[in-house]
Amino acid sequence: MDARDVRAYAERDWGALAAAKQEHWAREFAARGALATFEASQVLWRHMRALHPEWPTEDERREDLAHHVTLKRALDRAASAVRAFTPR
Repeated sequence: MDARDVRAYAERDWGALAAAKQEHWAREFAARGALATFEASQVLWRHMRALHPEWPTEDERREDLAHHVTLKRALDRAASAVRAFTPR
């Protein structure tokens, strides 16, 4: 591995790459809706399973579910706060 290549990689414009990625997915979503992101998730799922057929493990699935439950509770609290201050 060449040190110049590693340096060039580390010093690349990560902000521009993030912006390009966001623009790409905004265009995809505008053109195809949620199907675009769903299809991408399925490709990533198949790739991960090809690399690690045991993925996700039962422990990883439990941990993932716990994160989803935590997020759902936070979203519910935020929605309640918004409703409390929204005139009816």
